[in-house]
Amino acid sequence: MQPQAASHKLQAGIQVDLGELIEMRHKAHEVPLFSTPARRSPLTGLHHSRLRGRGVDFDQVRVYQPGDDVRTIDWRVTARTQEPHTKLFHEERERPIFIIAEQSQRLFFGSGQCFKSVLAARAAALIGWAALGHNDRIGGLVFADDEHHEVKPRRSKQSLLQLLNLLARANQALGPDSQANLARDNFGLALRRAREVLRPGSLVIVLCDERALSDNAEQQLSLLARHTDLLLLPMSDPLDHALPAAGLLRFTQGGMQLEVDSHNGDLRQAYRAQAQAREARWQRLAQKLGVPLLPLSTQFELIEQLQEQLGALHPRKTL
Repeated sequence: MQPQAASHKLQAGIQVDLGELIEMRHKAHEVPLFSTPARRSPLTGLHHSRLRGRGVDFDQVRVYQPGDDVRTIDWRVTARTQEPHTKLFHEERERPIFIIAEQSQRLFFGSGQCFKSVLAARAAALIGWAALGHNDRIGGLVFADDEHHEVKPRRSKQSLLQLLNLLARANQALGPDSQANLARDNFGLALRRAREVLRPGSLVIVLCDERALSDNAEQQLSLLARHTDLLLLPMSDPLDHALPAAGLLRFTQGGMQLEVDSHNGDLRQAYRAQAQAREARWQRLAQKLGVPLLPLSTQFELIEQLQEQLGALHPRKTL
């Protein structure tokens, strides 16, 4: 038993398994992602948008009655029967929530409490359990360097478990010897696929590396925002933003090696400036699209970060 315990401890924060993602259900109530009768969420504006809120589904056709909206007249049935008929609709009871979660090699890194890949998986699980508890349909897309897997939104525990299982498998496939396909814009491709399968009015939760925002990905997010509501959660690590003055640093990935002299002040400043530019780009995009931006860092505990981020959003919300 001792070797197994030691192995599990060694992997803590580096990899996740399905059991850990299932256990996140006990923490979902700690983060007010969705409203309850006793608590209003800062994201209420997203989840009940007047422009792209809960949709309506076709119910039936009946004979037109005085006072019916003429825009709902079914002209095909009217022409066939020679009598005016109107379409009736009923409000959709739950909203599709679609989680797009990255599990690529660039996330297999961390100098804080966990790897970025683990942080993204835990956040996706937390949001999934919160959505299921709110009686919404939950689905998603997990993308890695060379593949992606989808789960159609359904209001069922089995659908969420299927998504969590895909997350755990993709997370455990990452490793120090894995090869990253640097030429492939996997994030942009995942967003394009989401545009193809999602219905208007869906709420899309995006969890990706902070460095994933390419020109194509930004364009895809802008197109996606036309018909869905977005929540952006880019992942970062303290070493993504600043290099310590620790002398000669050696980095390896696959068969590639890189040496960096971190005592070089100009190099550290340029590195910091690149990180600040990435942060500013996310902020500009979120402001342009009018969507919440909740950046997450491996430096801090997930629940505390989300509570703080959502608390900062709340003052901007109005009745």
